[in-house]
Amino acid sequence: MSDVSKTACDSCDSCDSCDSCDSCADCAPPEKGKLHQLHPCRVYWSVGFDNEDLNRPTIGIANAFSEVVAGHFHLRQVAEFVKKGVHLAGGNAVEFGVIGCCDSAGNGTDGGYYILPSRDLIADSVETMIRAHHFDGIVLLGSCDKIVPGMLMGCIRANVPAIMLPGGPMLSGPTFGEKSKADATTPSETYGRYQKGLATWQQVLDLQNITQPTCGSCNFYGTANTMSCASEALGMAIADAGSIPAVYNERLRCAKRTGQKIMELVRRNIRPRDIVTKEALENVITYLLATGGSTNATIHFSAIGNEVGIDPSWIMETFDRLSREIPHIARINPASNDYDMSDFYHSGGVMRVMEYLQRRLHLDTMTVNGKTWREILPNHHYLYGACNDEVIRPLDRPFSTLGGLAIMRGNLAPDTGVAKPAAIDPSVRRFTGEAICFNSEEECLAALERLEIHPGHVVVIRYEGPKGGPGMREMYRPMKLLHGQGLDKSTALITDGRFSGTNNGCFVGHISPEAAEGGPIALVENGDRITIDVYEKTLTLHVEDEELARRKAAWHYTPKPIGGYLERYAAMASSAARGGILDWRNCKK
Repeated sequence: MSDVSKTACDSCDSCDSCDSCDSCADCAPPEKGKLHQLHPCRVYWSVGFDNEDLNRPTIGIANAFSEVVAGHFHLRQVAEFVKKGVHLAGGNAVEFGVIGCCDSAGNGTDGGYYILPSRDLIADSVETMIRAHHFDGIVLLGSCDKIVPGMLMGCIRANVPAIMLPGGPMLSGPTFGEKSKADATTPSETYGRYQKGLATWQQVLDLQNITQPTCGSCNFYGTANTMSCASEALGMAIADAGSIPAVYNERLRCAKRTGQKIMELVRRNIRPRDIVTKEALENVITYLLATGGSTNATIHFSAIGNEVGIDPSWIMETFDRLSREIPHIARINPASNDYDMSDFYHSGGVMRVMEYLQRRLHLDTMTVNGKTWREILPNHHYLYGACNDEVIRPLDRPFSTLGGLAIMRGNLAPDTGVAKPAAIDPSVRRFTGEAICFNSEEECLAALERLEIHPGHVVVIRYEGPKGGPGMREMYRPMKLLHGQGLDKSTALITDGRFSGTNNGCFVGHISPEAAEGGPIALVENGDRITIDVYEKTLTLHVEDEELARRKAAWHYTPKPIGGYLERYAAMASSAARGGILDWRNCKK
């Protein structure tokens, strides 16, 4: 909007002081064919704006604030500091709301079906608002799992200068059990202990009150913090924005800097497609492998890459290729029981990891800092000084040479599955056991309540994929109960659903093709032997091909009766191997 010419004549501040002025568009009668010269957003006058406001670049602030999501509860205040930065740099800030669902509140209930599908609603709404309201730039405020990738997808489509600003992680709770710092999932783990008579009901209730002591995204390196930090590693958030805790005053100063920086991007016309390139995506995948990010990152970066014309298969192949080369150099809960997101930030956060990885990065990629990584890394100031090398280590002293994420393949996952070696104890990185099968998460939870899962079982949860769920719920509750029951090192869990970044134990998710599409996971029967080999990245069902063909011939599937948005989503959703992107071109009519 900033290129629209002034509507008042140069000799006065407003049209009220003019008796007549042919050059003033507000006063002069419009000539025929001149309607297009009226300001495209003249409705702004009705909300108190004036010519001075609209002669400045107009920066949209897409704010996922709500009073129902801990990660977004404080974003009104954060938005005010973004506005300060925009105004100081000569811009005009306008704020609008964006939906944002909480995975923790939704998953484990019918609400969980909507979590992944909400990503595409967010992307559509951000794209729509930017284009409909002619913003010169956009700042995206969001902290949690599907909100960050959805916002990134939307701004890439609209392709105006944009910066992602996460709200930051919450602080942790007190020591409990084996954890030095209890986290948002500790009550679920403790409920598993309660089921076995190892904890009291009062302990479960008390932990609900003290394990999430502040606002902010969850205090572990789950999907929310993975995507917030990854937006920084991608180059779409300013330095340090990914990991500053939500309640630190530095978060507010970061917001002001973001407001100032978006104005620089507008002046220099640096846009998301200048930043989100194939090389930048390789950088962020390298970062995710080095830090043991959430398995959900594979889905989200497949979808983000798709927005810039990169096939999701390239994203999965790059995760697989680089996982054989990039060691695990950052250890944060759930890869550690001692260190959380605040420890990661104090140790240098994303910038420290990128510094240690720099010989493996494309250093000439542009970032929203207005500089390339080659320019940024040598000059970055670490506010807290020295790094704790029990949290982040250089490449030559990794915690493990096994990458933090693994793309799994085999006769049980022909189109891939995803595991997280960083959160799998070495004792169960190779695991063979007998299948115990469930056709929904609820069936599995009921079996856990009855204590029917035992050492040696491979728990199979299916019909929870993008189409079968529909919506691909997270299976973190069964994993947490297995952990609480003391079964995390003697059982495994595989699913065509997803996992939270907080999970540990032996697990493989995103198995594709999913059961609803007749994938091999639909054909597993109780007692079948299954081998998970994270070192070799294989997932094997020990059943002869002829027997699988017989089972496939007898297999049938009746979709769940659904309506509303989920019905549309199920019709268009692609497999997890393709990021669960909505492919309307192949939608069955």
